[in-house]
Amino acid sequence: MRVPLSWLGEYVDLEPGTTPEDVHAALVSVGLEEEDIHRFELSGPIVVGEVLSFDEEPQSNGKTIRWCQVRVAPGDETAADGGPAVHGIVCGAHNFVVGDKVVVTLPGAELPGPFPIAARKTYGHVSDGMIASARELGLGEEHDGILRLITLGLDPEVGTDAIRLLGLDDAAVEVNVTPDRGYAFSIRGIAREYSHATGATFRDPALSVPPVVTASEFPVTIADQAPIRGRVGCSVFVTRTVRDIDQSRKTPAWMIARLKLAGIRSISLVVDITNYVMLELGQPTHAYDLDKLDGGITVRRANPGEKLTTLDDVTRTLSEEDLLITDGSGPIGLAGVMGGATTEISDSSRNVLIEAANFDPVSIARSARRHKLPSEASKRFERGVDPAVAVVAAARVVQLLVELAGGVADDLGSLHDTSTDATPIELPTGFVSGLIGLEYTADEVRSSLAEIGASLEETGAGLLVTPPTWRPDLTDKWTLAEEVARIVGYDRIPSVLPVAPPGRGLTLAQTLRRTVATTLAATGHTEVLAYPFVSEAANDLFGSPEAGAVPQIKVANPLDGEVPFLRTSILPGLLQVAHRNRSRGLTDLAIYELGLVFRPVAGVTYGNPVVPPGAVRPSADLEATLNAGIPPQPLFVGAVLTGNLVRHQPGLPAMAFGWQDALATAQQVALATGVAIHVRQGTHAAMHPGRTAELFITTDAGDEVVGYAGELLPTVARSYDLPSVVGVAEINLSAVFAAAAHEIVATPIGTKPAATQDLSLVVAVDVPAADVRQAVIDGAGELLESAELVDDYRGTGVPDGLKSLTFALRFRAPDRTLTAAEASDAKLAGVAVAAARFNASLRE
Repeated sequence: MRVPLSWLGEYVDLEPGTTPEDVHAALVSVGLEEEDIHRFELSGPIVVGEVLSFDEEPQSNGKTIRWCQVRVAPGDETAADGGPAVHGIVCGAHNFVVGDKVVVTLPGAELPGPFPIAARKTYGHVSDGMIASARELGLGEEHDGILRLITLGLDPEVGTDAIRLLGLDDAAVEVNVTPDRGYAFSIRGIAREYSHATGATFRDPALSVPPVVTASEFPVTIADQAPIRGRVGCSVFVTRTVRDIDQSRKTPAWMIARLKLAGIRSISLVVDITNYVMLELGQPTHAYDLDKLDGGITVRRANPGEKLTTLDDVTRTLSEEDLLITDGSGPIGLAGVMGGATTEISDSSRNVLIEAANFDPVSIARSARRHKLPSEASKRFERGVDPAVAVVAAARVVQLLVELAGGVADDLGSLHDTSTDATPIELPTGFVSGLIGLEYTADEVRSSLAEIGASLEETGAGLLVTPPTWRPDLTDKWTLAEEVARIVGYDRIPSVLPVAPPGRGLTLAQTLRRTVATTLAATGHTEVLAYPFVSEAANDLFGSPEAGAVPQIKVANPLDGEVPFLRTSILPGLLQVAHRNRSRGLTDLAIYELGLVFRPVAGVTYGNPVVPPGAVRPSADLEATLNAGIPPQPLFVGAVLTGNLVRHQPGLPAMAFGWQDALATAQQVALATGVAIHVRQGTHAAMHPGRTAELFITTDAGDEVVGYAGELLPTVARSYDLPSVVGVAEINLSAVFAAAAHEIVATPIGTKPAATQDLSLVVAVDVPAADVRQAVIDGAGELLESAELVDDYRGTGVPDGLKSLTFALRFRAPDRTLTAAEASDAKLAGVAVAAARFNASLRE
């Protein structure tokens, strides 16, 4: 909202010397947000001049210019620039006559652009200044000719400062109005807020408009057959009539300047007046050409397939939810958004019907968004307009049409009002102090609420507060408490760091989640956030180890129709992030994401058929019903590694990411959580066969698969425009956290010497090395401290169909030094178990 200071000063006292910065500071103190300051970017000398004479001089380029003699000071006095009283000026416009008063920019002046003015030679003359048009002064877009002051109803003395005369010395402050403060979209509302901030006297412009008496009825029917959420679309509808307006009259300069500073361009006197009243009172109004109306007005919802051509000359197909203004010919306006072209005010309009109404905010907001047609009117209606100001706004438009357009107020009009009084709110004694954390006196509470216009009634338990009609956002005792805090001053509220209650802290899952994120970041991974929306095909590919349809949740109103499903895996979103980064030149990536995935159970229908009331906590049964309508949402971590782990350097070749690095990422997660995550050969529809590790944990119920790590299938990688080798890992953290202990117990460091031996076993090539290792561990017993696979050999010396697996074994006893014989016996015990399980034999 842009607020010209001269306009603001009409309704609240501004101290002499008040600057826009001062006004901004005051408004910020009561919760409005500072945006910008707007001024007319020009400087003088710019004065009123009188055309004494001119000569028409045709030019060789076909253009005819006028060599004008313009007086810029009374009599023979010195001009404002210190020069002569009469200046010779070249002018290309032809819309003026001798004797016209015009705006003259003298040498040294500067117009918006910036466009400095100086005496310069042109068309064979030295032009000592310039006669300005409205657009050159920043007053509007009219540039067909110069600005003749007589068209604005002005006849000032020659030499008068034109900047002050035209209101070009004014400035406007711009503030951002939050959605709950719709009343501040008006000079009336901003003046009230400035009064709250400074204590300056506020004069309500709504009280200065003369009362209206309607003698005869203009036919108006409210026929809303499809209210939204049970709320009728129109609660107030006021009409007034003005006849015999003079279309030759132009908008006054002061009104043009104020509208310009407020961000609205001047169109015509009638339209400018309706815009002016909207800015002044916050009530949008609309003017119809009375002679173009076909009978009375009906407010109703649109019929299927109905169309309307709006004032922007666009024909719109209407929705059955759209609220319309109609007459006997059909739709003539989209209520609260934009009028129709058929009843538009034109240069030939003589009789005007004024409409001021109050429309349902939800209905107007939906129509404006549906038709992508935001307007100054809809911006106010969708935030809530004071229902009591419609009558006043209509009367104010009539008043200005009579004063400025020479119209005659007619007694034809109507008033439809079904608005209801605000519901009183109980405000218990001491509630404000308890909520805000600052002791407020009873007088401070009462005076603050009275200052915003609320009606107060004392009760035994506190106050019964009736909010003013312009504050629909005040709905309960909490919003009233916020108003007290705002009016008394936010600076009074102390900044106190709350003390955490003893015995509380992060849950185990929260602690482990942070540890996992910190660990991955510390090991060179970058955390990202991807959209949780994917295609059905992506879910089918990544959502289970085997490709095929998986249960999915489809979003009813997706942001993108191509990805309407909630993800069942973290990896599709990470691959999209990797694709986007590579397209921008970031080729070496190790990224991860912690987030929820959505894993519905097949055959279960999800949804919440019951909408709980917002004012009370749902019962245990209702809460259980709501939770049952939500699909399982486990926490997953996913990682994608592509490009080089080590970049090429002098003496050091590049080292690319691979499946080994993806497996290392999974092992980092295991270390961070203290949960033993085991690895074995696995398969996954989206991953490379033979380079896929299945990750599992051992619980009382047996082995539970918690994820996969390895190399992405090359064809899948290419579909994302990624290199053929991409390391990926994904782990179900919810399952891992469930198996985690509240305390991680470190393995004690052995103090006795260790005995190391190598073991090479020959087994069939299809036997997983991890299974052979586990057999050796099971057989060797407690003396075996570690067993690591160091070689997988297939070739000369090993028969076809077999492979040689070499393990590095370390033995240690906690209480003595092991002998070589003890270590060998333990190793052979492991060999025996491996032989029994997999027909393994020692390699000779």
